[in-house]
Amino acid sequence: MSNIKYRVAIIAALTLASIWALWPRTISVRERNPDTGAAEYREVKRIPLKLGLDLQGGMHLALEVDESKGAVADKSDALDRALTVVRNRIDQFGVAEPVVQRVGEERIIVELPGIDDPERAEALIKTSAFLTFQIVDEANSLERALPRIDATLKARGVDPAGPRPARGDTARPGGLADLLTPSGDSGARVTQDSAAADTGLIPGARDGAFSRLLQPGGMPGEYFVAFSDTGAAARYLGMPEVQALMPPGRVIRWGALDDNARRSGFRPLYVLESRAIIRGDQHLKDARPNTDPIEGNLVLFELTNEGGRRFGAETGKHIGDNLAIVLDDVVMGTPPVIQDVIRTRGQITMRGKPLQEAQDLALVLRAGSLPVPLRIMEVRSIGASLGEDAIDQGKRAGILGIILVIAIMVVYYRFSGVMAVAGLVLYVLITLAILAGFDAVLTLPGLAGFVLSIGMAVDANFLIFERTREELARGKTVRTSINEGFDHALSAIIDTHATTALTALILYQIGTGPVRGFAVTLIAGIAASLFTAVFFVRTLFLIWLNRSRGAQTLSI
Repeated sequence: MSNIKYRVAIIAALTLASIWALWPRTISVRERNPDTGAAEYREVKRIPLKLGLDLQGGMHLALEVDESKGAVADKSDALDRALTVVRNRIDQFGVAEPVVQRVGEERIIVELPGIDDPERAEALIKTSAFLTFQIVDEANSLERALPRIDATLKARGVDPAGPRPARGDTARPGGLADLLTPSGDSGARVTQDSAAADTGLIPGARDGAFSRLLQPGGMPGEYFVAFSDTGAAARYLGMPEVQALMPPGRVIRWGALDDNARRSGFRPLYVLESRAIIRGDQHLKDARPNTDPIEGNLVLFELTNEGGRRFGAETGKHIGDNLAIVLDDVVMGTPPVIQDVIRTRGQITMRGKPLQEAQDLALVLRAGSLPVPLRIMEVRSIGASLGEDAIDQGKRAGILGIILVIAIMVVYYRFSGVMAVAGLVLYVLITLAILAGFDAVLTLPGLAGFVLSIGMAVDANFLIFERTREELARGKTVRTSINEGFDHALSAIIDTHATTALTALILYQIGTGPVRGFAVTLIAGIAASLFTAVFFVRTLFLIWLNRSRGAQTLSI
């Protein structure tokens, strides 16, 4: 009797645990506040079983290495490293159970179930997030090269004539400065140089095809190009002949298109030292979004110890110079003036950008920069209607399978079949609880694996009941026949379940996406089947034998 009590206690505990795992409830999640950076607890609704891409809809993207800007030497290695970065970004993006995998030698597949902002997801995946800090050219190197650039363009047949902005007819963009703000004792605040400059055309270069597009900015190395002329300026700068005339050790980078630039009608252009004093992929430790009542949304960043030492040494050499924060070859805001040594902490202000953009920038900076640029070769949006059809078909298949199994068991094995059906009910509960416990995502192949495992769940009972019949036919008592049936069928049950589990493990190891979903569901079903068929159903027989005080017959 005590043995039965222990068995019932184990079954009751497992049943309650399964119900608890499947019960939707509100839980507290510890996460960092994007505004203050402090750890806080947030109440969220827990959904035990999440639906996969094929059931609830979402996005499917195919990515390839973009070699339009230059050939990639080791594409396979670059793709592996890009896969890690993309996976980190998607994990931080918060998509439930995404699929990020390499397919073949040149493609990465990304599947995002239930995504409700596809444009944002695409931007997060494609952004290279290559962060550098570079000193703005103080020697007006570009202006000395302008006559040769204009002469080269004229020799190429470029017409220098055309409309050009009049001196002082447009206000320069204002309020573009990004503030690099050390905290604590690591350095003094870096602020924007407020010196004004002549807003006219560059003296002595009024009639050149390229120089006529430029207006000098408020600092050396800063220029402005009207929006209507940015296409022509970019085309000229992309010519090999023009690139050969650029000042040595200098690079030209466009400024960011923020709200102030759009209002002014001019886009900034900067001449920078080509050598980066530090790089984000090597020296960035952390980046978090924040909001300041004066400066608006921004990203707080922290450098590694090595990065802080190098940053302090470099900024100490360039006090009084302007420092450009360059993200993916675009200067973020107006480069501020370095007024003191800066070491480990700073900030990038977003200047009118929404908090979500600050969050996304911090996300991609934390996840790391892509080793190679990626291009999206294919985008498919999978609608919820497909998921509803798949769910309905899976439900019908599962219900029909259960009904047929129950009918066969009850009709063929009678009372013993009823006990097997009771075990089947517990089997379904435990299987779903195992999937919920591992935060598994239910996909269409997963539903197929679940329906398949329903048949396997009663297969063990077939073996047990047939062996019990044989023992009864030999004239043994009911209790002995039941014990012999369970004991002698156990080895065959373990063999069949072990071989199936081994196959499922191989599928999980070498498979991806839907194949893994099928394998996970099958393994969970095998584990639940062993418990219900061998332990639970036998417990029901023991309870029946105890209450019937040694029944002489068995309906089987």
